[in-house]
Amino acid sequence: MKTASLSGSPRENVGKKGASSIRKSGSVPGVLYGGQEQTHFTVEENSINKLVFNPDVFYIELDIAGKKANCILQDIQFHPVTDRIVHIDLLEVFPGKDVRVNLPLRSEGTAQGVINGGRIATLFRRVPVKGPIEKIPEAITVDISPLIIGSTVRVRDLNIEGCKILLNESVLLIACKRTRLAVADDVLEGEVDGEAEGAEGDSEGAEGGAEESTEGGDA
Repeated sequence: MKTASLSGSPRENVGKKGASSIRKSGSVPGVLYGGQEQTHFTVEENSINKLVFNPDVFYIELDIAGKKANCILQDIQFHPVTDRIVHIDLLEVFPGKDVRVNLPLRSEGTAQGVINGGRIATLFRRVPVKGPIEKIPEAITVDISPLIIGSTVRVRDLNIEGCKILLNESVLLIACKRTRLAVADDVLEGEVDGEAEGAEGDSEGAEGGAEESTEGGDA
């Protein structure tokens, strides 16, 4: 998992009025929990934006006035109109202790089905995973090059060493689907084959008719 550093300041006034003032000053209120005690803090909005509006998942090294903790983003609250971050929850993590993380699902390679005119549909952008923090990878990467039209990738096809995927094993993640282009190619190929067979039949019929005509002439 990628690592990021984040610096914050202790928050003294905990409440709606204090939180509003913090946001007006360009910072975001947050809380760190999971350890022996909860810690309320503030961080610069620009700093947390870089971690939140990012396709990656980060292992965060948090520093609050010299007090350090290793943590992950656990919950984010957004303003319903502006989509600005209004509050964050950070979960302190420890080696060997399981945590839940939504990992990005990424594909690599070019599917054979796409070469044949199909398309790839990814049904999940992130997949919930549980495991020790040191075992959790940056992302779940799937090689889609063997996929043909109609083939799929399900949870049962994935294996993350030391971690468990928190979805039913039958859940569909990626599918190689047929497109109009692929259907048209199939139809065209069928028509060409049919015409070839018809032409061959006509040719055989013509030859047979010629033989019969010749035999009749001799009689």
